[in-house]
Amino acid sequence: MRPTALLSLLVLAVAACGGGRAEPGPAPVPADLRARAEMRDAQGRALGVMTLTQTPHGVLISGDLNGLPSGVHAMHLHDIGRCDPPFTSAGGHFNPTQRVHGFRVAAGHHAGDLPNFTAPSTGSVRVDVFTDRVTVGTGPTSLIDPDGSSIVIHASPDDYASDPAGNAGDRIACGVIVR
Repeated sequence: MRPTALLSLLVLAVAACGGGRAEPGPAPVPADLRARAEMRDAQGRALGVMTLTQTPHGVLISGDLNGLPSGVHAMHLHDIGRCDPPFTSAGGHFNPTQRVHGFRVAAGHHAGDLPNFTAPSTGSVRVDVFTDRVTVGTGPTSLIDPDGSSIVIHASPDDYASDPAGNAGDRIACGVIVR
């Protein structure tokens, strides 16, 4: 077989197999539909970054955190974008619809409620939570508003019932949510 014929067959075979091109992945998320929060403890030490990504169904909040005390911790979205220790400057929970706190209450939880997570003895943990109660886009449930919003991690687990904060204990870490 002549080299040009062999090359032609090779080109046809590659083309038949899709040309070696990978299937296109998901489109990148526009910058106006992403946000982040640099998490710090009360001593100002960096613990990691939480990213907030708008999806068609809500917001995915993800991050790798280091330096947390071991145990179960509550994490909430807070109403104000300030993180001055002891983090009371973050205000109460983000609650634009004026609902009560807690996944276990019959009336349904408010927008600032997020699930607990467990930090192992190493203090390093991957956190991935989803909420359909907020947006990082525009609208009445947007975390991007004039006074900002924040993510707060508490010393104890949320009991998912006690109003207003789930009996979650001290605020031990905080991050202001920014685009």
